[in-house]
Amino acid sequence: MKVARINRFGGPEVFEIVDISIPKPNSGQVLVRVGAAGINFAETLMRENRYAVTPELPAILGTEVSGTVVGTGRDVNGVTIGTRVAAPLFGAGVFIGGYSEYVVADAALVVPLPDELSFEDSTALMVQGLTAQYLLKQAPVKGKTVLINAAAGGVGSLLVQLAKRVGAKMVIAAASSSQKTDFALSLGADVGINYKQPGWGEEVLAVTGGSGPDVIYESVGGSITKESLGILAPMGQVVIYGSLNIQEFNLGVPELLGLIFKNQSITGFAVAPLLTLESLRNSLAELFDLAVSHQLKVTIGGVYPLEQVTQAHQALEGRSTTGKLVLVP
Repeated sequence: MKVARINRFGGPEVFEIVDISIPKPNSGQVLVRVGAAGINFAETLMRENRYAVTPELPAILGTEVSGTVVGTGRDVNGVTIGTRVAAPLFGAGVFIGGYSEYVVADAALVVPLPDELSFEDSTALMVQGLTAQYLLKQAPVKGKTVLINAAAGGVGSLLVQLAKRVGAKMVIAAASSSQKTDFALSLGADVGINYKQPGWGEEVLAVTGGSGPDVIYESVGGSITKESLGILAPMGQVVIYGSLNIQEFNLGVPELLGLIFKNQSITGFAVAPLLTLESLRNSLAELFDLAVSHQLKVTIGGVYPLEQVTQAHQALEGRSTTGKLVLVP
């Protein structure tokens, strides 16, 4: 089978397409022929050895796939050959293996796909969908004004829709271009603001009547994190998540004074530690149902053949994409 593998850390050019043996499922595992593999920004950092998890080289990146079960190991019940499934490898703490034609996964982890849901769309609802869903559980927004940074991305585009669905008073979508803010508005955001433009924070304050957002979901990092904190409403909450905030986080005494005297809070967020096997399966099934019933729009920003993994990583790092990028064998 073909895989996209790295033998050294570095830029997108380090990927090599190589042939290796198809893995055999052990007891309690299934073999999945990959229909689509998700690409996440964390994997661009992992490729450069700048992520919290360092893969052992040579490494096949990728933590989420959808496909068809083509083999089973011993003691597998309830999953049959030919079943279309989502395989969220990260649910078992596995952050490698997805950029491949075949993967093995724990049978208890895979979730059947509705016939109407494509492999590509289902990959967008794993890491990104679960992140959006659990962000709203950790920091509820019903009746509140919420600012979503990177609102046109894989998480942001779903978060905009889900925040409106659970009753947010106002959803402000912030992104790096007018095209991206227009896209977020098409998904239901009430206001779109370009955070690349000077004075974007004042614009947020203006549309909130000077009070600022009650909840800010922040994944951009750098100066955007600090500026977001500066426009947060009294008793508001900034939720920090995503790979970019790991790279740079510089808050000082002025920000701390604001937190103290305005009773504000900064909350860290990572979805994987919040998941149990049952909640993972139930949450994915709920997201799949929302997508199939057209209550949640999934946006695929690019579909790349496995052999074009370098170009896919370049596109993701270039911040020119919206929605989810996927690889197809």
